[in-house]
Amino acid sequence: MNGDTTPPSFAAQLTATDVLDGIDLGGRTAVVTGGYSGIGLATTLALVHAGARVVVPARRPDAAKQVLASVTGTDVAAVDLSDLTSVRAFAQRFLDAHDTLDLLIANAGIMACPETRVGPGWEAQFATNHLGHYALTNLLWPALTRSPTARVVSVASGRAPAWHIRWDDVHFDRGYDKWEAYTQSKLANILFARHLDVLGRERGVRAFSVNPGWVRTPLQRHLDVDEMVAAGWIDADGTARPGLFKSVEQGAATQVWAATSGQLDGYGGGYCTDHRIVEGDPADGAEAARLWMLSAELTGVDIAR
Repeated sequence: MNGDTTPPSFAAQLTATDVLDGIDLGGRTAVVTGGYSGIGLATTLALVHAGARVVVPARRPDAAKQVLASVTGTDVAAVDLSDLTSVRAFAQRFLDAHDTLDLLIANAGIMACPETRVGPGWEAQFATNHLGHYALTNLLWPALTRSPTARVVSVASGRAPAWHIRWDDVHFDRGYDKWEAYTQSKLANILFARHLDVLGRERGVRAFSVNPGWVRTPLQRHLDVDEMVAAGWIDADGTARPGLFKSVEQGAATQVWAATSGQLDGYGGGYCTDHRIVEGDPADGAEAARLWMLSAELTGVDIAR
């Protein structure tokens, strides 16, 4: 689940296709992680409809190929964002096949999963939602900087003031809480986009983070019905609370807008929701720089060096 409990506005009801109306993406190349399910699939379909060529890195490539089999203009490639070896292999294959990358939408993610360790003992949500996308962006940097107007969109969530990075224990080695781990990873998405834009703007690469809003997708696979009922999201029979959830096409709209809108030319680093940049930037520049340094240390890749 993403976002707050505010009823959707008119802007929130626009779809990804609505946002792209009149925009021609012919000749442009996009990467949409997880672009075969949920709002990722809606994003892929909208971009292809506007003329883009979309590469879809997928942890389940066979499933992705089945979903996208009839969608002309897509290519599926295997990648596991929690495995840096896999991320490196995908990035190299992409660079071998493509000179430029115009749009990178870091959409894939996991939410509120049981405690899971990946790689060198990393907490899975931080590793998948943040570190994997951090490494992927750094490794695809040569292609991004060859595009005259590249954009990177980091798909986060609705943000609460209490969210924080657990600097002394980012991998929750001292007590795991699935929701604290999730919100830390989503705050990391916001901070990542903030500092990436600082580093990339002189090279023509701008970055944004996005809150898609409340959308029912496979992201909720680790939540049981009782938990969602207790939270007030659904009734006991599985019926969603009226007015709370967007469709997947509506949920994809803001990330597509952030990736393509001419309204954002000359801007970057912002946190977006319902096709607007949220006033009062929630991303602290010093924390964003600190997270970048930590991520570089953990992954061993850093475009800033």
